[in-house]
Amino acid sequence: MLMIGPERISSRSSSILYHEDIVAPIATTFEVTHPFHPKRGMRFVLTTRRQNWGEDRVMYYDANRRLCSMLAAWTDVPVPDLFAQASAGRSWFRVDDLLALCALIDELLGGLNVK
Repeated sequence: MLMIGPERISSRSSSILYHEDIVAPIATTFEVTHPFHPKRGMRFVLTTRRQNWGEDRVMYYDANRRLCSMLAAWTDVPVPDLFAQASAGRSWFRVDDLLALCALIDELLGGLNVK
């Protein structure tokens, strides 16, 4: 069972309300990975992720049903894709990827001696 807010729910059929910046259809858990943190190895349900006090933090409910936060860098939560956040779904391709594709096509066409 996972803790979310004041109620316990099953991890198989759970869904969470997320902060508007995070879109996830099902409950996402994270593990504390900081080597010296007393909660290292423990898993929690990610309630939200946000910038608080200028730091990237994850929010979760502890066993006492209190909302807590922790630095995201101390967990296994993946780093957000800055391009995806900045483009907000308006661009399907990254410029670097398109340039790499052009170079690959040029290399392939050069090997075929296509004029």
